[in-house]
Amino acid sequence: MYIENLNEKPDGPIDYSVYNMSKRERLFYILLAAVFLFGLGFIFYHNILVSLLITPFSLLYPRIRNREIIDKRQNELNLQFKDMLYSISSSLASGKALETAFKESVKELSIIYPHEDTLIIKEIRYMQRKIDMNEQIENVLMDFADRSGLEDVRSFASILQTCNKRGGNVIEIIRNTSNVINDKIEVKQEIATILAQKKFEQKILSVMPIGLILFLSATQKDYMRPVFTTLLGRVVMTVAIVFIISGYLISKKIMDIKI
Repeated sequence: MYIENLNEKPDGPIDYSVYNMSKRERLFYILLAAVFLFGLGFIFYHNILVSLLITPFSLLYPRIRNREIIDKRQNELNLQFKDMLYSISSSLASGKALETAFKESVKELSIIYPHEDTLIIKEIRYMQRKIDMNEQIENVLMDFADRSGLEDVRSFASILQTCNKRGGNVIEIIRNTSNVINDKIEVKQEIATILAQKKFEQKILSVMPIGLILFLSATQKDYMRPVFTTLLGRVVMTVAIVFIISGYLISKKIMDIKI
């Protein structure tokens, strides 16, 4: 979970491609990473000094965690945007105007997402206020697309902008576009569901070597002593750590499928 950025206004615009950690958050993640690295170093080297020398790498973790928080927030927003499009598409199919469909989507989404802090609920209410101030709906959506960093939102806003400029059956085009984007997001969800088990297996495989070393260290102390006390043994352990980290990063990259 991420802690919502306190620097962002509750009812104002949010830049979803940026997340500024508070000092308290940053310190928490640094300490968390430091404890993990110290423990990992001690498991592989059985040396407190070497373990302490590894802990400064924990300063890199807040940047990694910051990227994870941004990706998680954007993924949540993308799924919620799909529900918004479904609501708008249903309203358009019943003959309602786009502005009316957009306004009434809040009521339907509030049933699915009862919490007031839900990202899409806050966004629709913010955009609705701009529409009430006579701002064009396509410009409001384009602003949302720029802040969200989501390709699907940008595609929808661009098509709406083109329709209003060149004319045509706007409602029919928007409804068809909504269906296409909905299908695309559903495919992403299916892929994420399929990969969920593989990601769990990936984590298990990454932890297994560490568990094996712990097991052998506890049950075969004489057998493992040369690994922790000789130069060659520490070189082997260092190579093992490099392989474990490399394998984790490569497998994570392979399963990061973009559509």
